Amino acid sequence: MRPIVAVAGAGPVGLMLAGELSEAGVRTVVLEQRGEPRTTSPGMAINPTVVELLTQRGVMEALRGEGMELPQAFFAHLPLDPARLPEQRAYNFMVAQTRLEHRLEERAVEAGADIRRGHRITGVTQDDESGGVRVRVRADGAEQTLHCRYLVGCDGEASTVREAAGIAFPGRETPFYGLVGDFDITDELFGRLGAHQYADGLFTVAPTSPSTLRVTVGEFGVRPPDPDAPATVEELRRLARRITGDDITLDKPHWLDRWFNRARQADGYRSGSVFLAGDAAHIQFPLGGLALSTGIEDAVNLGWKLAADMRGRAPAGLLDTYESERRPVGARTCSVTGAQAALMQPGDRAAPVRELLRELIEYDDVNAHLVRTVGGLDSRYPLGPAGEDGENGENGENGENGENGENGENGGPRAHALTGQRPGDTPLRTADGQETSLARLLLPGHGVLLALTGAASESADVGGWRDRVDVVVAEPTERIGARAVLLRPDGRVAWAADGGDADSDHAGLRAALERWFGPAAG
Repeated sequence: MRPIVAVAGAGPVGLMLAGELSEAGVRTVVLEQRGEPRTTSPGMAINPTVVELLTQRGVMEALRGEGMELPQAFFAHLPLDPARLPEQRAYNFMVAQTRLEHRLEERAVEAGADIRRGHRITGVTQDDESGGVRVRVRADGAEQTLHCRYLVGCDGEASTVREAAGIAFPGRETPFYGLVGDFDITDELFGRLGAHQYADGLFTVAPTSPSTLRVTVGEFGVRPPDPDAPATVEELRRLARRITGDDITLDKPHWLDRWFNRARQADGYRSGSVFLAGDAAHIQFPLGGLALSTGIEDAVNLGWKLAADMRGRAPAGLLDTYESERRPVGARTCSVTGAQAALMQPGDRAAPVRELLRELIEYDDVNAHLVRTVGGLDSRYPLGPAGEDGENGENGENGENGENGENGENGGPRAHALTGQRPGDTPLRTADGQETSLARLLLPGHGVLLALTGAASESADVGGWRDRVDVVVAEPTERIGARAVLLRPDGRVAWAADGGDADSDHAGLRAALERWFGPAAG
């Protein structure tokens, strides 16, 4: 029987990962301790990065009718304008987490994933001899042991997998009294639409669907009377009255929960055959969908690498790049959300800084920087061949923050400015006149060599990788600043060339193919 990858947790991150693995032909089992799908929707937004990733996987088409596009962005509740970006990117999308999970589960199950609800992990033991993992699971009053090649903990902040793997989860918690819930639209709530700062805290009302609104209230510097008690609508009314000074009519919520000002990150994202993703690896102040979106990108990054390993096609060290690429992004997310929380402090403490930032946002460069930051668009992986990255920053903003030094550490040529970035979806016309786009090319989950020459010229260079890399020849476009690009399955540019030096381009392409897709077949 084929080896298994076990995923702990059937939240959006675990289900996204299960879909990635299953579509790649990997036998995947999802272990979820809840007996039924979630009914609460703590997440309400996915940022442009995840909109683009879900478009690349064919999921966004189904979600379009279940949410709404939001051509706005915010930094600490200060409005930004994504339409002023110099490049075209997706907008934020408002959708209830329950609907997102439903669509991700549909995709995973259709691809062959085995979703096991009511299965609680009680123990994890790594087998040093086989290199696999033994997972003890309790279901229906009985215990069983699941033998798997890899185990991925997508089981949230209180991760059983992380604890069993002995991975520390350091961080901080700042006193904060927060309540959040979804309600049917009323004239009163609709009239309060928006994010509002008050002397002691915040009160926001935002759409989560065409018929529901998300009400969020938070008081800084105060701990809830009982953080473990179930939240009630009466408690929400009292807290909203204390913050706003108004009695707000709130009928029966669809769901209600607490939220906190916590920031933690795992000391490592991997221990042997055990990996962490999503909230099991990082948590942060919940603003703008960054937590949910960062976790989903974790899943996409890890999914294709685990699949390559399970098929015996992974080059040496490929699985190690999951942590080296994603952990800096998790740290960046904690930092960005922490900065926003600091700017939302009550009273006059942050007011002068907020006013100055409001002025700076009028500058296009500042607006663009912050839109990319809160949209997850500013991360750039150091993907140039070993020794060629120079001063490439871990999170260079579209190639602007990591200057790629003139030469790499070993004296090699610098990587192309596109390397490590994930371009937005771009319309393309193939050499035979067919209309397509980057998202469509990435739909099968393969690598893509895109030759923007209008005539076949690069095909021979991937002969030994045709089982892993699709070759597409298309007409040149100014929206992609290169003559040829090699895209990994997660949409990141692994190599790009302008066509100035054929020998160097061929050598660079081959090195990138070997580094990210393994040796050529045969």
